[in-house]
Amino acid sequence: MDKYVIMTDSACDLPEEYIKSHNLDVLNLMYNLEGTLYGGENQLEIKDFYNRMRAGSMPTTMAVNPEEVKTAMRRHLEQDEDVLYLAFSSGLSASCQNACLAAEDMREEFPGRKITVIDSLCASMGQGLFVHRALKLQEQGKSMEETAEWLESHKLNICHQFTVDDLYHLHRGGRVSKTTAVLGTLINVKPVLHVDDEGKLVSLYNVRGRKKSLQALVTNMEKTIGGFEDDNEDIFISHGDCIEDAQYVAKLVEEKFGPKNFYYSYVSAVIGAHSGPGTMALFYLGNKR
Repeated sequence: MDKYVIMTDSACDLPEEYIKSHNLDVLNLMYNLEGTLYGGENQLEIKDFYNRMRAGSMPTTMAVNPEEVKTAMRRHLEQDEDVLYLAFSSGLSASCQNACLAAEDMREEFPGRKITVIDSLCASMGQGLFVHRALKLQEQGKSMEETAEWLESHKLNICHQFTVDDLYHLHRGGRVSKTTAVLGTLINVKPVLHVDDEGKLVSLYNVRGRKKSLQALVTNMEKTIGGFEDDNEDIFISHGDCIEDAQYVAKLVEEKFGPKNFYYSYVSAVIGAHSGPGTMALFYLGNKR
């Protein structure tokens, strides 16, 4: 069986210690904040990023650069490693398209090697969970083809449940109207959202108050987990600088489902730029999104 490497991009929101311990190759998505480009070697502490957003800064984000993808792929291909690239949802970014363009060039340059790009249709730690499952399959000795087949057949089983604390950022990204954002803020409406089968962030319904919105994430998990109760020993949670809320959601999940492990991470800047501070997200395997 040919050796293969799993690659992804920083929209997966996996914590640095996880990335290092799994020797995972993660390409950086860049963002602009107050005229400075961040990502790659120029990193901003994530708490500073959210504090600047709270103070009114409005970051903009960029898709992964295809030339950087080619450089990273080439490094592995030159070592006789095949490449399995798990991309940020095409419904939210051009990163997947750029990775596919890079892969086409690399196939011409390395005709004897295999390169597979999978559109995860996932975001944040949902993409992280997708990568996590791929790594587990690789550790079990599955070939790249076997791993890719499982991922393609199960990617719509990666469930994303989101809520945000401030509707302004969703309005800025075109997710809700200005009227909805203003009225929602006045009456303390919190949206409950998910990533749909097209990999797009869409609203499910609204609730009144932060606590109810956090509880709704777990209620939605109960409704969508289906026959995957025994396949959710690892639960992924990401947050926009609100660790207490993340721990509260984890407590509710623990009481209802008793998973073995929780993986926590900040919602990265490239995701948080569109959802804002106070974003709270829960990820698991279910029978439908």
